[in-house]
Amino acid sequence: MALPELNKGTVSAENGSYSIQGLAPGTYTLRCSFVGLQSQELAVTVEAGKNTRVDLTLTEDAARISEVVVTAGKTINKKPLAIGKIAISPLDMPQSMSIINSEVIANQQASKLSDVIKNVNGVSLGTTRGSTSETFFARGYNLGANNIFKNGARSNSAVIPEASSLERIEVLKGSAALLFGNVSGGAVINMVTKQPKFEYGGEVAMRAGSYNFYKPMADVYGPITKNLAFRMVGTHETAESYRNSVESKKYYVNPSLLYKLGSRTTLLVQGDYLSHDFTPDFGIGSLDGKIPTNIDRSTFFNAPWAYNEVRQNTASASIDHQLNDIWKVNFIGSQQKFSRDYFSTERIQADADGDWGRKLTRSDIAENYYTGQVNLNGEFKTFGIGHTLLVGADAERYLNTSHTFKISSLRKGDVYDSINLLNPAKFEARTDEPLATATVRTETPTYRFGTYLQDLISLSDKFKVLAGMRWSYQKIEVAKLYDLANNEVKNSPTAVTKVDKAFSPRLGFVYQPTSTTSLFASYSNNFVPNTGKDVFQQNLKPSIIDQYEVGVKNDLVKDMLSVNVTFYRIINNDLALQAQFLADGTTVNTDATIKEFTGQTTSDGAEVDLSGTLSPGLTFLAGYSYNYMRYTDTPGSKGSYIEGERLVSNPSHTANATIFYTLQTSALKGLKVGASGFYTGERNAGWNNQVGQTQQFNRLIPVSGFTTFDLSLGYSISKFSILGKLSNITNELNYLVHENYSVNPIPPRQFVTTVSYRF
Repeated sequence: MALPELNKGTVSAENGSYSIQGLAPGTYTLRCSFVGLQSQELAVTVEAGKNTRVDLTLTEDAARISEVVVTAGKTINKKPLAIGKIAISPLDMPQSMSIINSEVIANQQASKLSDVIKNVNGVSLGTTRGSTSETFFARGYNLGANNIFKNGARSNSAVIPEASSLERIEVLKGSAALLFGNVSGGAVINMVTKQPKFEYGGEVAMRAGSYNFYKPMADVYGPITKNLAFRMVGTHETAESYRNSVESKKYYVNPSLLYKLGSRTTLLVQGDYLSHDFTPDFGIGSLDGKIPTNIDRSTFFNAPWAYNEVRQNTASASIDHQLNDIWKVNFIGSQQKFSRDYFSTERIQADADGDWGRKLTRSDIAENYYTGQVNLNGEFKTFGIGHTLLVGADAERYLNTSHTFKISSLRKGDVYDSINLLNPAKFEARTDEPLATATVRTETPTYRFGTYLQDLISLSDKFKVLAGMRWSYQKIEVAKLYDLANNEVKNSPTAVTKVDKAFSPRLGFVYQPTSTTSLFASYSNNFVPNTGKDVFQQNLKPSIIDQYEVGVKNDLVKDMLSVNVTFYRIINNDLALQAQFLADGTTVNTDATIKEFTGQTTSDGAEVDLSGTLSPGLTFLAGYSYNYMRYTDTPGSKGSYIEGERLVSNPSHTANATIFYTLQTSALKGLKVGASGFYTGERNAGWNNQVGQTQQFNRLIPVSGFTTFDLSLGYSISKFSILGKLSNITNELNYLVHENYSVNPIPPRQFVTTVSYRF
């Protein structure tokens, strides 16, 4: 649709619906055109205090189709996020947000979620125990299981998500507690998968690269009937690694159906299945609490039989119904199952000479999710004041199952064997897999419920207010312990059901001096229920988080360039972390469910985002962020954390930039060149220091910053294309560190190429 003379904040959705706001009463000419379709013009009369509905149907004009050239798209400030649950222009939202679209995902040949997230300014990659999943940090906070979503429904984060089915990644930075309840203050990530189309098409591709990486992919879509369309995405991936003995095998399939139940109702049904077998890998470990620089990047210290087998399947249904010209309703229901079967050696914490007594961990966990939400959206006016209203409710039910094992054939101190990280010939390593017998099964149900209301109040074209409130409820029932040997239930006599309730308010102000510039300020408050118990086996209270955010969003150069700047402060009244010692103060705690309150933290930061399409075929994305998260108030003196000390795992500075150019004319038309750079600044691994403690090992491990550069080159002709990428071209060596024992070198220089055929 061509409406350049209005420029009144037009918002459109992928299903063809659109809205134009901020028009004074009067008669207008609506002109609509698109390549290959016949143009239309309609006279539209706008009356005060009323919504005017205009339906347009464009017919094909095949004679005009000779070539389609995509010259530009919407800027990030013109694309409403589905994760926001309502189609509000980002210029009207007093919050920072990012979108990584399918073009960037394809250009960078992303295979997993972290390949995409590294393009999101201010979000850094971390690691987990044994590198069995991915974790991210934003604005000082770990984005755990509560902050990752798929198509709007909360998704398990203990698996490495597949990227071949991703249409885009949406990131809502800062607090999103009003919309989702129990989330941290850093950000929420929404993975939007590819949807069916009412036209036949698809793509088959083969991706291959260094270390015997092979990945065939297929994506097929089209109509089944005039009202029913399908899509099927599938892939199979096998790979070795720059890490000796580490292998990966993955199967993934993602079917979906889109059914038009009428002119006002659509039903989208989606599902996927992921099978991923991956060798647990703790990297090169630590020596006397330090990162060893004299151990090769490829050295592997796990047992040869170690395994991590993950299975995940999800199913969801989304119904959108337009009630009338003002109101529409959306319902999303989902079910997810996840299981992980894991057996491996554990923490690589060797002494200064390299000696390490290897211990083992055997786990078998499962999670079963049921989630549902309903959202009512409306756009209307009262006394000349515009309202964009969201009213909703959501509910979730989780069942977490875990097993306790007894492992045979262990030595004194539950040690499997001993090896030396510096001298492999010093000890003879075991290669047998011990017998592990499940003794206890633990089942823990969790229930969540919330209701919320949000209203974007348009006092004028320039002044807007966003106000909202959420009420949240969470109940964690007493876990059931099944004694598998005696076939009986044994529950803890001191355990009690844990219930948390809270209100989460939000208030924001937006001033738009022009139609392409927006200044905003906002405040939000949320609570984070803390799972686990303290060292005295008591339930933990929730942590309360306050967030303040100000910024400016700009669309420049005729909407070809977006420049956004954000400043924030996030205060957590009492951060809960895994306790380092048990109640006696000397025994090291290895149980992640036993936690302690470490004090108040404050996270201050700034973010700068740039993106655009300055000329046909030229796209770029760039950003810089600064974060300073530290302890600002700690209880007592002895044993408390140190005020002013930065929290571990959070880099002070991050930056990213990617640019791709595809030649549009000349004999080299179709040639694509691209470059990307990613910077992660200095940060600390290990654990934060405590006042007056005995330093048995180095708690803080300084990790230097690093930058990687990627170069891409490709060519497309007709329906065929080939694209190659050389990543980490300088062969930079650095590390991702989980606490102080899982020290994983980043990938070295590698090559990957994708050959594809579109039909």
